[in-house]
Amino acid sequence: MSAIPQSAFRSSAPAANARSVIFASSLGTVFEWYDFYLYATLAPFFAALFFPSGNDTAALLSAFATYAAGFVVRPFGALVFGGIGDRVGRKFTFLVTITIMGASTFLVGLLPTYDQIGLAAPALLVALRLVQGLALGGEYGGAATFVGEHAAQNRRGRATGWIQTTATLGFLLSLLVIGGCRVALDARAFADWGWRVPFLVSVLLLLFSLTMRLRLQESPIFQKMKAAGRVSRAPLTESFLRYPNNLYVLMALFGATAGQGVVWYTGQFYALFFLTITLKVEYLTAYALVGAALLLATPFFVVFGRLSDRFGRLQIIMVGCLLAALTYLPIFHGLAHFANPALERYSAEHPITITATDCHTHVFVLPGTRFSDCDRARDFFTKSGLSFRFQSAAAGSPVRARVGELRLEGWSEPAYRSALQSTGYPVAADPRQIDYPMVLLLLFALVLLVTMVYGPMAAYLVELFPTRIRYTSMSLPYHIGNGWFGGMLPLLATALAASSGNIYEGLWYPVVVAMLTVLFSLLFMLEAKEHKIADDF
Repeated sequence: MSAIPQSAFRSSAPAANARSVIFASSLGTVFEWYDFYLYATLAPFFAALFFPSGNDTAALLSAFATYAAGFVVRPFGALVFGGIGDRVGRKFTFLVTITIMGASTFLVGLLPTYDQIGLAAPALLVALRLVQGLALGGEYGGAATFVGEHAAQNRRGRATGWIQTTATLGFLLSLLVIGGCRVALDARAFADWGWRVPFLVSVLLLLFSLTMRLRLQESPIFQKMKAAGRVSRAPLTESFLRYPNNLYVLMALFGATAGQGVVWYTGQFYALFFLTITLKVEYLTAYALVGAALLLATPFFVVFGRLSDRFGRLQIIMVGCLLAALTYLPIFHGLAHFANPALERYSAEHPITITATDCHTHVFVLPGTRFSDCDRARDFFTKSGLSFRFQSAAAGSPVRARVGELRLEGWSEPAYRSALQSTGYPVAADPRQIDYPMVLLLLFALVLLVTMVYGPMAAYLVELFPTRIRYTSMSLPYHIGNGWFGGMLPLLATALAASSGNIYEGLWYPVVVAMLTVLFSLLFMLEAKEHKIADDF
């Protein structure tokens, strides 16, 4: 293959135009992440709207399963749109993906609820989440490739660092819009129709994004490749069935993006769910704290991207994964201590034991799903943010619970509520007892780890693969790592916590994946910053 000179990777446009490329690409991607994460932010709320009632934990797991569905199909979107991007062009492809994303998000705002049309409601919701996942599977690779191919060689980390801010900024935007709706509307109005507003306004963001992106010119390096007649005719085959590129795909997945994915979703979404669902911090307070942490940490995407221009992409990513694995458990214990000290004290003073049989963890609730007394007892304590120890009982024995010295026989929700009330259970975090500076510091630390592993990632992936199959090759490992390993985190972590009875048990999932990524990287990975394998057609 004929090599492209290093100068081809430098922007051939004036600096002002390069800045326009970064701005327009990043802004459109912000809005696309906003669309995708609206559901994530509202997932606990959607549990009551789109799934059968009867078990709050099971309904929440159903909401998270639907949330995860969008991530399951992201790699397939990467294959479809990555191939189009490598054959037709980067600009055309991410115009298509953002249109699909905006339209499907708008339609979520029009969906009837479970009370209105029954099981068809979650079925339609899952279908739209699948469409969103397909679209996002093609968006990120296009934006990262487009900016990376416009950027100068020694500034690619800094330039693509702006693309890396977009997921966090999209999440922040969803928090602001939803928070604004909750402030402007009372609880009943928000539940009746106000939740639809954030989805419906996405059509305005779609039109603005399309206007910005239509003004962009195709990547200069893609234009040169196309003019030379070297566009790949079979990007899927070249990416995944030919050595050594198929090896680089595996290296990118297990040595970088899997760890990055779990760090991203732990530091942002799981932290938010932990505050609101487990620690009972009021929603607007949690939104404000997480939003403030995002604002403070977001510039570090560009900082770590810029540092990767000097020190290398992979070293920074691996240090971030290692720090995450070592600090997650103490950080989340710290959140419990500083956000709801009364709940922490109650848990220590009133250890809970459930003795039962016939226990199940229901991941997706259907109208015919049966909940045993054990299921209901575990659900009760799990949604109360309380850890418990489980003991097996003889078959046919009634469920028994022990709260401190108080014993309960059988299942009766009023009796269980009375037991908690009589023993001083705090039903919600007391705003006067929240140590706001410490909670904000811990949330900032979580997001800072996100910026460390995510900031250099786009530049690393862009440089790892050759131009003719770059869009396809980088998109698949990114969306498997970020979408499957990371996107499954809320579902798997919640299921682990619910089934084990330990509110911190779910953290072992990101800890193990992050450590495996570090070990794989130490054994097999290579640094691509010097473009040893990227500068060819």
